Amino acid sequence: MTVSPTESLASRRVAALSPGRRRLKIGLLNNMPDAAVCATERQFGDLLRAAAGGVNIDLALIALPGTPRSPRALARMAGLYEDARAIGEAGLHGLIVTGAEPRAERLDGEPYWADLAAVADWTRAASIPTIWSCLAGHAAVLRFDAIERRPLSVKLSGVFRSGAVSDDPLVAGAPYHFATPHSRLNGLDPDDLARHGYQILTLSPVAGVDAFVRRDFGALHLFLQGHPEYDADTLKREYARDVSRFLRGERATHPRTPSNYFDPATEARLGELADRARRDPRPVRMAGYEAARA
Repeated sequence: MTVSPTESLASRRVAALSPGRRRLKIGLLNNMPDAAVCATERQFGDLLRAAAGGVNIDLALIALPGTPRSPRALARMAGLYEDARAIGEAGLHGLIVTGAEPRAERLDGEPYWADLAAVADWTRAASIPTIWSCLAGHAAVLRFDAIERRPLSVKLSGVFRSGAVSDDPLVAGAPYHFATPHSRLNGLDPDDLARHGYQILTLSPVAGVDAFVRRDFGALHLFLQGHPEYDADTLKREYARDVSRFLRGERATHPRTPSNYFDPATEARLGELADRARRDPRPVRMAGYEAARA
């Protein structure tokens, strides 16, 4: 009897969870910018190990060949990362796909779109449980159901209160309210998602849809617009990156200070620095920001 790829994968999942073979191979398709690649590996690796209980986790690092990278980043990733075009031969039991910094106005205009779309198609064909983070979630729903992300008037950055709006087992026992970091330029409309069969799990009155799920793809697909994997200083580092770009003339507007993040005194000081920088943007002003955030 011929065993289908899906049946074979299912058998391997059962074997990995059986006594004596409690081991799972989870892929991390890391699309984050060069400066965040290493931190992203650690963040998701730590979360997986913390949640694994008695199951051993083998983390397989995967990269899209179309993602623009510096020579230094490519040299560091060489030998550690597998090519996403060979993902079907990786023997994965699950996959995490990270977000990326937007470069194009439309997702299907990104240089890596064709490879990312192929990964999305494969997750459904192979019935692989998948977590789609931030921009990757936007890309997945665009590929699966032609749901378009919607540009925000300004970047959403900060820590926002969310709450469960579903009785799904994934949020059973979750606190009534909890805080989630968000950092994005686009969002998804909850009505668009509901019309196409996605179930919203958690919602923020300010940040909008936080987490949502789809269970009819042959395996669980979990989508996150927020970043529960972020370190305590990740938003601070992103803010500094965007300020530096503004001071160097690489972006037109000064970034907003992340919401609900800095203490009041630091936020006030950063506001003063931003006012001065808008009047006279110069790279030398970055030192003042570093001192204010110390």
